[in-house]
Amino acid sequence: MLMSWLTTQDPWWTYALRGALTYLGLLVLMRLAGKRAFGDLSAFDVILLALVGGTLRTAVIGHDASMTSAFVGIASMLATDRLLAWLAARCKRINRLFEGYPLEIVRNGRRIPEALRRANLPDAALDRALHAAGRETEADVVLGRLEPNGKITLILRK
Repeated sequence: MLMSWLTTQDPWWTYALRGALTYLGLLVLMRLAGKRAFGDLSAFDVILLALVGGTLRTAVIGHDASMTSAFVGIASMLATDRLLAWLAARCKRINRLFEGYPLEIVRNGRRIPEALRRANLPDAALDRALHAAGRETEADVVLGRLEPNGKITLILRK
C-alpha cells in the first residue's frame, strides 16, 4: 500500500518540469491580469485562487495519485519561486519585468482619472485608501501611487 503512494507513473523530473512551467505560466497570466489582481483579496479573489489551484493540479501532476509526484511538483514550484526572487533581488531589470512599475493615480491633490481607468481601479478603492489614511478627499495628497503589488500608497502634505 505504501509503495503505491510513493511510486509515480512518470519519471520524477517530469513533475519537476511541469511544476516549474506551470508556475512560470501562472506568473505571466497574473502579470497580464494587472496590478489589482490580488492587491486586496476580495471574496472574488479568494474564489479565483481556489479555482486556479484546483485547475492547475492537473497541469502539474496529471492523473498521478502518488504523494511523490505532488511533492516533487510543489518542490519545483517553490524552487522556481526562490530562483526568481534571487534573480529579482540582484537584477533591477528582472525585478521590473516580474514586478512591474508603480502607477501615479494622484498628483498634487488631484486624481488622475485616465490612470485609474487604465489600472481598472474604481474611485471607491482610492476612497478606501484615503479613509485608511484619515482623509476624506485627496486634497492633502502630494502623491498617490498604485504599487506593483496592488496596494495604494499615499504621501500626504504635512
